[in-house]
Amino acid sequence: MKNVRISSGSPYENVIGFSRAARIGNWISVSGTAPIDAYGATSAIGDAYGQTLTCLKIIEKAIVDAGGKLGNTIRTRVYLTDKSLWQEVGRAHGEYFKDIKPACTFVEVKGLLSDDWLVEIEADCYIGE
Repeated sequence: MKNVRISSGSPYENVIGFSRAARIGNWISVSGTAPIDAYGATSAIGDAYGQTLTCLKIIEKAIVDAGGKLGNTIRTRVYLTDKSLWQEVGRAHGEYFKDIKPACTFVEVKGLLSDDWLVEIEADCYIGE
């Protein structure tokens, strides 16, 4: 069974001890993905739509790096620090997933690791037989 770990270079990966994504056989799970740019800083501060796009770009790259494609996504979980932002976040999510339509949950949380983060997203994928 194929077992792959994918890194995105997040400064949190080694500190916490996690991989951006893990693939076991035909399953890929993408860890909670925050809006962190290539330099380790928060992207699109104050912009839920922009932060969501950053998260989804990171997620898509992790899925591809693990041997899948975005269309393999069967579930996403979206964590919001303010539920009133759901439409901005939903618009970005819809741009990525409108034709794929994975199972999806939006949840309001008290906070995320950085006060600048408005959204964090997880994804699960299944690559056919």
